[in-house]
Amino acid sequence: MAFVGKFEHTLDEKGRVILPAKFRAEFERGGYLTTNREGCLALWTPAEFDRQLRSMQAQSVAGRTNRNRARLWAASSHEVELDRQGRMAIPSHLRQFASLDGDVLVHGAIDRVELWAPSVWEERVVPDEQWFLEDDD
Repeated sequence: MAFVGKFEHTLDEKGRVILPAKFRAEFERGGYLTTNREGCLALWTPAEFDRQLRSMQAQSVAGRTNRNRARLWAASSHEVELDRQGRMAIPSHLRQFASLDGDVLVHGAIDRVELWAPSVWEERVVPDEQWFLEDDD
């Protein structure tokens, strides 16, 4: 499945966010929440997380920097489950990493679901929307 679409949600008082209904079937058996580039979080299906693990492991033989990146990524990864309402608890260290406090932008990123603080999304992603307005001529 390719994850597509953008949804606005809010963290509840327990640090949980609702996963959009269209994404939930892929996470019936849980998933993995990790830090991701640009300051967001990535939610991976178990199968895709395994692929990412293998990729990280292969890269880790290419020097200390790559080993440290793999270590940091693995150390910050967290197995998650959805409750009956489709909510997922986000550990405090991951909320802090992604500056999640209140509103959460949940969107499909093809092979994963990403969670962003709206202000970070506006700063780091929205400027590149100009690409869609450029003329190919």
